[in-house]
Amino acid sequence: MSRCVRLMNIGTNPRQYLAGRQRPTRQFATDTLPVVPHLVARVLVDSQHLQHVRDVHNHLKHHGILKISLGFPDDESQYLESLVVSLSKNHGHGLPITHSASCGWFWDVRPSETTFQTENHQARSETMEEFPWHTDCSYEHAPPRFFALQVLHPDRYGGGTLSVMKIDQISQFLSPATKAALLEPEYQITIPPEFIKNPDRRHIVGSLCAIDTQVQGHSLMMRYRDEIVTPLSPRAAAALKELKGALKNTEALSQSTLHLTAADLPARSIILLDNYRWLHARNGIKDPARHLRRVRWNAVLFANSVVLQPSVASIT
Repeated sequence: MSRCVRLMNIGTNPRQYLAGRQRPTRQFATDTLPVVPHLVARVLVDSQHLQHVRDVHNHLKHHGILKISLGFPDDESQYLESLVVSLSKNHGHGLPITHSASCGWFWDVRPSETTFQTENHQARSETMEEFPWHTDCSYEHAPPRFFALQVLHPDRYGGGTLSVMKIDQISQFLSPATKAALLEPEYQITIPPEFIKNPDRRHIVGSLCAIDTQVQGHSLMMRYRDEIVTPLSPRAAAALKELKGALKNTEALSQSTLHLTAADLPARSIILLDNYRWLHARNGIKDPARHLRRVRWNAVLFANSVVLQPSVASIT
């Protein structure tokens, strides 16, 4: 079976690389999607090297997606923790957010039938079930702008493929009326029990989309997880229905989606995503030993990025 993505070299100077002056940059590519930048961290201290951290920041800023390969064992995720702290120190990223009232910066994404990271509540990521299109923490007033997944043990049996969808491209399959409706705070978003931090707050009300003023052209960004969203008006319901249709549209999917298998993301690899600009999903897990570790950071109030009464024509 052919792979959905391929590696391509993008002009690394071999002499500079062999001299240690430049690490190789490789990219995943398809015929219709932007490439996925790929950096190599040779040693743990790279997480504090200014040029390496700057490269990570710039790739997230311009592409919203990045793969990093670790050249050393790191089952404790020391590199990832140090990298996020360095992004905060040198580039103004917010520090990681806690996952729940009982779980801190890191969350282990692995199936379990008995041991849960939040007492008495099993998260979807702790099952072997597929997880349809969503963004992380859509139930927060301030969702994290970024998250990363470190692969500790890939699925050995062909499951657990991570799919990513570029929101800016899927938005081209939405009507102007739907885009405008998704910008309005007319959706109730339920907080999953395992992620409740305040027992008095079980849901929020807000929009599903906003305008990203940090990107040239003011592109559309999104927060979404289907089963926890309830529309509060007829136009909100109609817009949500059209959005769900677009997420199943074969043409839209072919132009906006990458599928990253265990071959693309082996052990010691990390995938970083802009949580506002990319949706992600996974198919069913086949390997009960599959183990990823997640960190989320740079929480930003979603509504702050909404321009009041935006011009629909400015939404790409």
